Amino acid sequence: MFEQLGGYNYWIVILLMMTGLYIVISCRNLMKKVIGLNIFQASVFILYISVGKVSGGTAPILDPSITVYSNPLPHVLILTAIVVGVATTALGLALIVRIHDAYGTVEEDEIDEVERSGLERRL
Repeated sequence: MFEQLGGYNYWIVILLMMTGLYIVISCRNLMKKVIGLNIFQASVFILYISVGKVSGGTAPILDPSITVYSNPLPHVLILTAIVVGVATTALGLALIVRIHDAYGTVEEDEIDEVERSGLERRL
């Protein structure tokens, strides 16, 4: 089945990207939005790793018998992006905890309602 689609890894990237984007746009829960952003981010990681792999390529070690090399730069960038992604996820979760402490909920509709009525609890 995947042979007919051709480049099934790109189809997986598109599926994950659209799923993450849909979750971010449609969900009003802040936790679900963070999960959607992480799914979207994982799709970008897969895309970069897919682009960085060359068929038949080896590590860029100079050897006269090797003619095809894989570029290691996309993989290095993804390692950095994973670290940044973990840090931003932790920051987002910390903000959600503070929002829950201040408003008593993580639903955007309820936060807007509390904000309009002026009944928020101060920390």
